[in-house]
Order: sequence, then structure tokens, then C-alpha cells
Amino acid sequence: MSCSLLEFCWLQELKTVRDFLYQSKKTEPAEDKNQTDNELSWDTSDWESAWDGGDNKEGESTDNNKTGQSTSATTVEEETAGQKDPWLQDCVVSLSPCSDLLVVAREHRAAFLSAKWRTDDSGREEMTLAVSWSGTLSSEEGECVSSAICIPLASQKRSSTGRPDWTCVVVGFTSGYVRFYTESGVLLLAQLLHEDPVLRLKCRTYEIPRHPGVTEQHEELSILYPGAMVTIDGFSLFQSLRACRNQVARAAAAGSDVIQPPPLAYKKWGLQDMDTIVDHSSVGIMTLCVFDQMKNASILGGFSASVKGSPPAMSQYVTVGAGPYMGFYYAVEGSSQPLLSHVALAVASKLTSALFSAASGWLGWNKNKTEEEAVQKQKPKVEPATPLGIRFGLPDSRRHGESICLSPCNTLAGVTDDFGRVTLLDLARGIAIRMWKGYRDAQLGWLQIPEERGDREFSPSASLPRRHALFLVIYAPRRGILEVWAMQQGPRVGAFTVGKHCRLLYAGYRLMGVNSVTSQGWQLHTQQVCLMDPSTGVLRTVNVPFHLALSDKKSEQAKDMHLVKRLTTLLKSRDVEPDIFESEARSILLDIKHPAIKKQALESLLSNKNAPVSCLTNITCALHDTLKQKDPEEVDIALLQLCSSQLKLLQLYTDIHQLHSAADVEASTENDSLEGIEDELSRIGPTLQHYAQHVSRPSVSFAQDSPDSPPPAQTFLSQMECTDDGELKVIRGSEAEWNQLGNFLFWGCLCGKSPRHKVCDTLQQAGISPQQLLSLLLSVWLQREKEVLQKPVESVRNLHTLLVALSNMKGAVEESWDPQSISPWWQQVRCTCIQSHNAAAALLAALVAHRAAKASITSRADSKLQSEWEAVSLELEQWVVCVRQLEDVLVLQTLLLVPPLQGAAGGATVQCSIKTLLEGGTGGIADSVSKWVFRQSMAPERLKEILQKRENTDGDYKQHKEEEEGNEEKDQKDPDRTAELLVAVCQRFPHSLSPDLLFAHCCWEYVVQWNKDPEEGRYLCWAVEHLKLISSPHIQLGISTMMWSTFIVKRFSAAAFLMEKVGKAPKDRLCRRDVGIGDKAMTSFLGCCVQLLQVLMEADSAVEEVSAPELSVEEAWCGAEGPASIAELALDQRGVHFPLVQHHCLLASLLHAAMTFSLRVKPLSLFDSKGKNAFFRDLTTIQLMPSGDMDPGLVSLRQEFLLRVLTGWVEAIDDFSSSASGSPTLPSTGPRADWWPSMCLELGSLLQVNPDILRRHLVCELYNQGLDLRAEEVMLEVEDKDVLGSQLLVLTGQRLSYSLLHSQSQTQAAMELLARLPPTLCTWLKAMDPSELRCPLVPLPQTSRLVGRLIEMLPEKHAQYSLALHLLEAIEALTTED
Repeated sequence: MSCSLLEFCWLQELKTVRDFLYQSKKTEPAEDKNQTDNELSWDTSDWESAWDGGDNKEGESTDNNKTGQSTSATTVEEETAGQKDPWLQDCVVSLSPCSDLLVVAREHRAAFLSAKWRTDDSGREEMTLAVSWSGTLSSEEGECVSSAICIPLASQKRSSTGRPDWTCVVVGFTSGYVRFYTESGVLLLAQLLHEDPVLRLKCRTYEIPRHPGVTEQHEELSILYPGAMVTIDGFSLFQSLRACRNQVARAAAAGSDVIQPPPLAYKKWGLQDMDTIVDHSSVGIMTLCVFDQMKNASILGGFSASVKGSPPAMSQYVTVGAGPYMGFYYAVEGSSQPLLSHVALAVASKLTSALFSAASGWLGWNKNKTEEEAVQKQKPKVEPATPLGIRFGLPDSRRHGESICLSPCNTLAGVTDDFGRVTLLDLARGIAIRMWKGYRDAQLGWLQIPEERGDREFSPSASLPRRHALFLVIYAPRRGILEVWAMQQGPRVGAFTVGKHCRLLYAGYRLMGVNSVTSQGWQLHTQQVCLMDPSTGVLRTVNVPFHLALSDKKSEQAKDMHLVKRLTTLLKSRDVEPDIFESEARSILLDIKHPAIKKQALESLLSNKNAPVSCLTNITCALHDTLKQKDPEEVDIALLQLCSSQLKLLQLYTDIHQLHSAADVEASTENDSLEGIEDELSRIGPTLQHYAQHVSRPSVSFAQDSPDSPPPAQTFLSQMECTDDGELKVIRGSEAEWNQLGNFLFWGCLCGKSPRHKVCDTLQQAGISPQQLLSLLLSVWLQREKEVLQKPVESVRNLHTLLVALSNMKGAVEESWDPQSISPWWQQVRCTCIQSHNAAAALLAALVAHRAAKASITSRADSKLQSEWEAVSLELEQWVVCVRQLEDVLVLQTLLLVPPLQGAAGGATVQCSIKTLLEGGTGGIADSVSKWVFRQSMAPERLKEILQKRENTDGDYKQHKEEEEGNEEKDQKDPDRTAELLVAVCQRFPHSLSPDLLFAHCCWEYVVQWNKDPEEGRYLCWAVEHLKLISSPHIQLGISTMMWSTFIVKRFSAAAFLMEKVGKAPKDRLCRRDVGIGDKAMTSFLGCCVQLLQVLMEADSAVEEVSAPELSVEEAWCGAEGPASIAELALDQRGVHFPLVQHHCLLASLLHAAMTFSLRVKPLSLFDSKGKNAFFRDLTTIQLMPSGDMDPGLVSLRQEFLLRVLTGWVEAIDDFSSSASGSPTLPSTGPRADWWPSMCLELGSLLQVNPDILRRHLVCELYNQGLDLRAEEVMLEVEDKDVLGSQLLVLTGQRLSYSLLHSQSQTQAAMELLARLPPTLCTWLKAMDPSELRCPLVPLPQTSRLVGRLIEMLPEKHAQYSLALHLLEAIEALTTED
């Protein structure tokens, strides 16, 4: 309730504005500038430090540090040197009174900053001003901006609530021009009113008169020149600006030229008898009383002056400057007609009035453009001013006035001068009534504060109009201090240490275009005074309470505020003894008279965390007793209610605290009442132990955050409130606060450390509803799950006692409740358990509640029926289902808590509850398990193995479990423990986790994870492996189709088009750019595509033979509502077009082969136009496929590609064979996989390539590589043996030629053998080129075996048969020699 500075806006891009306005200075070197400053300036350090004083400097540095630490994004980032430079003082700055537009101008440049709302880091909306337009304003050569104001124009719409329609920026120039702009810098109107520089622009708008006798003031814009003053009527200006804006908008929309608007109507006064004028103020129209009229007449006219019957209305103008220091001018209304400027007279014809002609030209009737252009080119003629003599002044020959600031009530004005004084002026009497010294370069503003409505009601003059207090705000930049003074002779009521380079922005006007009719019901949102700090970019407004204007003698309220300050100081001090604190606070509180302030003081006392509870209770009790002793009519009811309610709460807090602290604990009287629950506990005991092992992992927490520590009384009070009927209501705050309150009330009882029945009785007597107590009890039970599981039997017994006690409270279970219907009380317990993620605690709570509900129903049935039959009710059925579901959730959650193996994918543990599983739909359970499988990085084969084990362990599962209980620690580390848990979960969910459903969800989970990280090719491979394990072809087909269309086809087509473009297997960079994965990942991806499409074809073939599976859910989980499971979606998929799938599989195989063996190929070019068009279409559609014989050219390209694939494979396995010893088995994946030849033969048959050519090529390549054994296996399948024989004969010749002619170790025996050979053979061998052999050095027995095969293959009539025989002889001879 004291003065304060409130930040309401941030300036964005202030550094950008400074750089834009000072562009010409940016190029100057910093060193030269500093040097010049030092040379040409005085050494002012001594007197400045003496002036400032140590205190202010320290305060200022503190303030700057505070603001500098602000982390807001809008804080201006400027260098330290830039902060000290008072750049803003050299600029013309104007802020709209609505704070939505700021204009900063210097020389010929200007920047407009408009309001924008943004959300800060804490989620709070805040206003910022950001640059909306910047540019050059001047159009005449050499002119600069000398003054500017922003005038908000009121909306004319009936629905307006007081926000401006738009804001006009009025700018005065040194050339004498006044120009009017929109917020976006569009020029609306320009007029030359006088040929001297514009000194000041000021505006006056309509104010609602506060008293009946106050004269209603007209709106006007006043413009001050060195020797003249121009006033423009506000109403005509408002209409002209609106019309100009509309016309500009129409012209912009139509793309036409803007029509020159008519001139403004204005009055121009030549101010006489004053040497220099630097500022002015238009006070408005005033009417003198008769005495003042007679006094003025006798002074001006002398003894024989005549006096008019009625005093004339006069406009008062006050100027400041020199010779005299202040001047008062009065213009009698109606004495001088408004003048029109030269433009109107030039355009006007002799027969029409000037105004009509100008308007007609503006409205488009007068279209003579050449005449208009000629007029514009001429310098407009300036009308002469009407002389206005000074009535009187305040002469002070040495003092020069600098500025004048008019108060909102038009009766006072503040004037600054070059002597560092601020003078308060009474305008009605024309005298100075107060002066402040020591304010050099001061900036002034006014605040008019209305009386608060609440205070007015207690005032004796409540029927009179609301009072207003007037305050003068003075900003002294030399001292960096902002002061607030009460008027007229009041004290200083506020002072703030601010920066030395701020600007105090005071508009002194509001919206233009408002009148007494349109302003009805408006709330004008305007700031009166703003302080702009360029170092931090913050705009702050001054907030002053009304009561500070009241003197201490008259105002009890001011005294009360002083007492509140004392109390605040006392509450902040930490080293006060409790007794002294209590007595001080009590005396202060009882001394405060005003009820509202007393209430505020009590609230601040009760919210203070340093005050002990006993002090709070005693003080509140003393205040309550004092109020009770007073006359009831004088007592404020709200204050009395607050005292009694807070006293009640403090007493409750103390009682509960004492009960928990007491050593006496109730003996348990219910030993026999938990037989059923103990059986249940022993049944679920092992599962609870496994769950507890995973939950109770060590974690770090701070001692002060311990839930066992009771909350401070202040927190307790803030969470409780008293209702009108005396009941207590708990306010639901954050989850942490709610749990803290629950801990305070019930945790001692649950641990068995506090008397349970006494606590419940105390809470019942306090009047808290049992429903809220139940909610608090359950929240603390569920939150403290780890502690509960350490002593489950004892905790359950205590919970049962508390639950029964709460159920027996009045208002818990309705008296009229019929056991055949559902009770809201027990439904609340069920809802809490259903939503809880703490599975074990929720299950225990449900068991206890089930037991309590059953007992309650039985007792009711006994009282009604007096029979031995057990009561069957809907309530108990609900509990049976709930307990069953919670047991399922417990087992599932235990599995999900198993940590992943080291090096696995990891990720956050999935938290599940009944609610989340039901909302997850029929596939929710399988989905959570599939996510767990992914986190565990469990291989598909391992999962299959575990699921097969489940079918074998249905009978002996329990026995197996009992055997292993002794080795828990060992089993926890063992993967068998995990497998056992998974089997247990699957047994509890036989339908939801059937193998096909689980494999389907795992497949989908892996492909989703692969899509997030496509570089991990293993994820996609495992997704396909899971897909293969699904036994139902219907589900397999649907999931394959969804995988293909959702995740695969887009990347697959990108890979095909990329390979087609580059004509070979692309490098890593291109793969990443076009497909989004590296080259290795792309090879793996294409291999998975082949497998996926093969699975799709197999499933499509098998669909007809098997009926579609029926998906079902466990009986307890039938209420699932949510998205359909993956299996359901799969069964809904349409069938595929088999030839189209085969067509894609063909392309995928070609792409995979090309990437694996890095071959050159344009894959799409291996197909005709029909084939190309069919690619990447939806697999469910029927496309036109290639048919008939293919073009021989295409077939030869395909054949060449397949032959290169076979060559690549042979080279790959040769590397593998040479590196591995013996005859190794080939791997199942990669370029050395044993299935490549068979795949090539399959592709050959589909691509119309002769498979025998491929086989012969493979045989030759294998022999060429020296892999004779593999070649002999393939040779058996070759059909055209003659051709193969001819090919192999050449190969044998090359081997022999190498041995005899090209080998490095040529023996004499070899040379002799060569001499003995037949000439034809010798010539043939010399013609052979052994360099074509990749492995020329083959053991001779292998070559001999090859020749033997040759002779078997070639018929005797064959042309080369004899050559083969000669070869055989030669090799045998060579072998014999060796």
C-alpha cells in the first residue's frame, strides 16, 4: 500500500533502433571519439560525485545489477560502454498514452515500435514493444525531426470499450512542416503552417468533468513556433485524419494515386512581448468571475473602462522562456475567425467557397492534375499570425524556463528552468506557489489518483463524488532518482533509485474523438506516467495509493499503513525472541483501526513462516476476543469470520500435531478381523516381493523434502478454508501439497505410531468431509508404496482400521444406500485404485476396501433380513473384478520394471494402471509388453522360445516357482527369472498376449523404432523376423501391407530413383541426402524389403487355406475402450494383388544385389514402360503388368546384370574360402550368403533370361576362381554340356599354358615336355592368355580331374575332342614328371 514502480512492458530490439538512428556515427573509430571527448569536455568527476552523494551511487549500482540479471529474452544486449552513453537524450521520444506505440526519432530517421504480446518462460503473458516500421520521415532537404506525439484515435463503433481504433503519429520538423503518419509510416497529411522550426507539439483531449461547475474543454492540437502558436480544433482534425486514412487505404487497394486532401482549419497567434519562447501549454477555455473581470477591465482600460454584462470566455495559454520567464496569454473566443491555408485559396474558384472547392478536389470532382502539380511544386504561402499581446508574466531576467507540464485538472503546472529549480504554478492566480531546488535537467509528469471505492464506503462523505489526489512526479537524471510529491504543499511520498539515462514519458492527454456521449461506460486503458530505461529496455509505471495524499493528522489509514510497515519489518527479522515477537505483533495488530488494513496485517502474519504456531494462536485469539467485546454493529463481519476460522484451523493443526507426537498408541483390537486378507496376502506375497525388489532401488532425496516432516502451519492454513456453515474444506492445490497434507494427517496412523481413532475423531469434529479425508488417506497410501511394502501386514491392518473409521463417519456411506446399487463412497476408492500407477499399494487398498465393504453390506443385510444367507450385491461384484484387474496389473508392472540388460536400447519404464490399459484399447496390454521387449533387446528367437515354454509350464508352474524362491538373488540376475515373469504375465492374459498378437505388436514396435532411427538396420531386420513368427497368414498379410505402405515404400522408391539417376550403387553421401540413411544401412534396408515382400507373397498364398482368427479379450478386461489393436487393423486390410507384389519383390532383389556387390545398373531401365508404371503403386490395386515376350535388348541387359551378380558372389566367397580353413559353410546373410546363386536363377526365370546360361557362367566363374569342388556341384545341373565343354576347354588350356609357359619356376622337365607336345597343341597353348584366370595356380590333380570331366562331356565327334585328349596326355605326363 505504498508507492511502487511496476514493470508493464519490455522494449525489444532497442540496440537495433540505436544502431539505425546513429548510422552515421557507427563508422567513427572508437579511440578517436573517446580522445575527442576527453579533450573537449570538462573534468566533471569531482563535482558530479559530490552532487550525487555516496548513497545514491550505491543504490543505483544495486538497481542496475538487479535489472542486469534479468533473464528475459527481451533484455537489451548492449555493451557496457553503450549503456553509459546517454543516446536516448538526443532523440525525440513519444509514447502513446495507451502504451501500444512508441516513436523514437533523430534527425531525419525514425523507428515506430508497436505492442506485441508474448509468453515468457513461466507461461505468463507479457507485453513487449517491437519495431514495426523504421525509415526516413523528412522529404524537404536539410529538415530534421524536432518534435513528435502519438495520438490514439477513438473507435466510432458502438461495441467499443475504450481501446483506440488506430494511432496517428504527428511529427514536427525544423522546416516548419507538420506531417501526420499512420502506425506503419504511411503519410496521411502534411501542412506548412509557419516557416520557423516546430518547437513543441501538445495535445488536449476530452476529460469527463468531475464536478458540475467545471467548464467542459474542447479537444485541440497546439503547435509552438519560436514566435507563433497554431491551434487546430480536435474534432475537425479527427474527422480529417479518419477520412485521409480511409482514402489512402482505398487508393492502395485500387493501385491509384492518393488525392491531395484539403488543408486543416487552424488558428494562428503571434505571441507578443516575450523575448524567447521554448515551451507552452494550452490551458483551455476559462470564464472569469465578475470581480476578476472588473479588476482586469480597470487595469487594462483605466478609470473610465466599461464592463460587459457577462464575462467573455477566453482561451488561456502559458509560455516559458526568457524576458519574461513565464508569460500568460488570453485569447477571447470569437474575436478572430479561423484561417485556411494558401492551398485551399489557390484551388478555390471565385464563385465557390474555399472550403467546398478544397473538399471537392479531395473527393475526386476536380481532376485537373496539372494545376494540382503546379500548386504542389510551389512553396505554399504561409498565412500571417494574428497578434496576441501578453496579459502579464513572471519577470526574472536571469532565469530561463525550459519546459512546462500542465496538470490533468488544468489548475496547476510544473515549470523547470536552467537554475535546476522546479516551480509549481497556480494558473488561475498566475503565481508561483512552491519551488524545489537541486533538480537540473528535471523531467516532470503528473498523476491523478481516484479514491478507492472500498475506502469511499467508510468515508463520512460517501454520497459526494469520488475524491481525486494529485501528485507531481519529478525525475532528476543527474541524481538518477524519481520522486513523487503530494500537491499542493504535501510531502514527498515516494522515491526510487533509477538509472541516470532514463526518460520520463508523460502524455497529458488520452484518446482523441471522445465526447460526453460516446465515453459512457468506457474504461480508458491509459498509463499516465511511464519511465523508460534504455539500459534494460523496461517501461515502468508509477503506482501511488490514494491515501498517501491525506495528511497524517486527518488520516487514520496513513497511520495504519505505518503500523503495517512496522509489522512487515518485524516479520522479516529472524533474531527476535518468540515472547517479544508475540507482544510486539499483538500490540501492532490491535492498534490498527481500519478493518481492511487489519485484515491485511493478520493475513500477512498468518502467512509468515518464521512465526511459531503458539504465537499465531495467541495473537489471533487476542484479536478475536477484542472484536467480540466491541459493539456488534461496529465490528467488520469479514474480519471476525477470518479470525474465528483461522483460530479453528490453528487449533486443529495443534491437536493433530500433538496426537502424532504423543507416545500412547492404541492397542490393536482387531486381530481376528483380517483373516480373509491375510490369506490373500500370503497368496500374492511372492509377487509383492518381486515387485518390491524392482521398486525399491536407491534414490537421492534431501532431508528437508522428507515426507515425514510436518508441513509448517502457514502451509496448513493455506490448504484449508472455512465455509459459511462452519465446515472445513480442503483446497486442492498441487499434487505435492496434497500429498504433504495427507502425510501430516494420516502417515503416523498408517505406521502405527499415532492413535488412529483419536485422529479420526478430531478430524470429524473439525468438520472436514469424509470424502476429502478418504482422498487424502488413499493418496498418502499410494504415494508411500515403498514403505508400505516393507511391513505389508501391519500397514494393511492400520489402513483397514482407518477406512472403517472414515466409513462410519456421518456423510460417508449414505443411510439410504441399497446394497444392490453402487455406493459413491466405495466407488471413490475404486476410482482411485483404478487410476493409480502404484500397482502393489492399489491392490492392497482394494483388498482392504473389499473386505470393509463386504462387512458393511453383511451388517446391513443382518439388520434388515436377520437371516444366515450371504448377501449378494452389485457392489461386491465390482470389487471382485477390480481386485482381479489389479492382480493382473501387478504382475504386468513387475515385468515392465525389469531393467534392460547392459547395452540394450533402454528408455523410460512404461507405467501402467487399469485406466491406462483400458484406454489403450484391446491391444494396450500387448503394446506395453512389446515396448518392454524392445527395451530388453530380446531377439525374436528368444521370445519364441519363452512363449513355447509357456505352453509346457501350465501345469507345474506353481511347483517350479516354490522351488526357486530360495534362490531369489541369484535368479534376479539370471535371464530365466525374466523369462519366468514373462510366462506368468502371458498366463494371466491368455487372449491379450497370445503369441500371434505379441509377435504382431513386437513387429510393429520394432518398425516404429526403426522409423525413428533408420540407421539401426537391426530394428527392421528384427521386425521382419517377428513378422515371420506370426502363424496366422491373415494377420501376417495385414501387418506386412501396413508396414509397406506406412514406413517402407517411400524410402524404397527414393532408393530406386536414386540408383536409376546415378546408374550405380550410390555412395554414402548421396544415400543420406536422398534416402535419409547411409549406404550400409541402405543395403540392409533393401534386404529387409525383399524378405518383407516374400513374407507378403507367402501369406497371400496361404490366406485361402486358413480361416481368419477370432480375437478375444479376457473377461475381466472386456471394458477396454480405445484404439483398435494392430491385429484388428491387420485383419481389416484389403487383399493384395499378387503379381504386383512379385513385381516389387523383383525390383527389391535387383536393388539389393546392386548395393551388395556395388554394381553398375539402372534398375528401372531393366523394365518396359508397363513395368515402370506399376512400381510404387498401392499393392491392393490391380495394375497393368508386363506380359508376353520381352524386348531382346532388355533381356540381354538383365542377363548381363545377373551374370555380374554371380561373378561378384564368386569373388566374395573366394575371399571367405581363402581366409577360412577347410571347406567352410557359407553365412546366411551378406554378399557371401549361399542363396545368391539360387536367387539369381529364380530372377532369371522371372526376367526371361535362360537359366542354363547363368549356370554355365557360374561353373566357369567357379573354375576361374579355383573353386573346382563347388563348380562340379553346379555342373550337374547344366543342360547344354557341349557349350560348357568348349568354355571349360579354353579355361583348362589357360591353366596349362600358365604352368608351362608363364610360371616363374619353369623346370627343365616342363621345357622337354613342351618340346614333345604335338605342334597343334603347342601352338594352341601359346595362343592362350592365362591373365584372364583369377586363380591360375591350381594343383595339377584338380586340372587333370577337370580334363577328365571335359572328355566325358564332349562327344567323340566334337571338333575339339582330340585337343582334349592331347591335353589329358600332357597333364598326365606333367603329373608323372612331378
